[in-house]
Amino acid sequence: MLKIIGLAVGTLVFMLLVAAWLRPAHFRVTRTQTVQAPAEKLHPLIADLRQFNTWNPFASDPAMKGQYHGPSQGPGAAFHFEGGSSGAGSLHLVDAAPQKIRMELRMRKPMEGRNNIEFTLQPRGAATDVTWSMEGPMPFVGRLFSIFISLDRDIGTQFDNGLAALKQRAETR
Repeated sequence: MLKIIGLAVGTLVFMLLVAAWLRPAHFRVTRTQTVQAPAEKLHPLIADLRQFNTWNPFASDPAMKGQYHGPSQGPGAAFHFEGGSSGAGSLHLVDAAPQKIRMELRMRKPMEGRNNIEFTLQPRGAATDVTWSMEGPMPFVGRLFSIFISLDRDIGTQFDNGLAALKQRAETR
């Protein structure tokens, strides 16, 4: 009986490892929201990290502590954070073109990693389609976890919440 249980557990572990190995080694999460505001009004709410963190759902955890470094906005601006549900790492503004803002997320905890974040602002008359995307490598441990946890669902839900907060902030100002 113990041999059968051991064989079953071993087979299950082997199948999980193979399933993780077969999963993509790269991830991308993207969400879009139409905001009734011009891109010029939205740009500073994203390209200034202090403004960004007023609606960024990842910065809303009261247990998180953070410090700003570098210029207040544009390339070179950085926000270092630690604690709470977001873990520990830093967010660096790489480029702040009028319709494309790029950031790099450097995580230390819970897992080390570097991900690229991009906001695109696509004017649609008086409105703007704001797209928030994040992509990066998916290490083996991440692929193993992704069997049980959907990055697209979990991160995508946060992006949806953040874009809704940005919409509310931009449309009521």
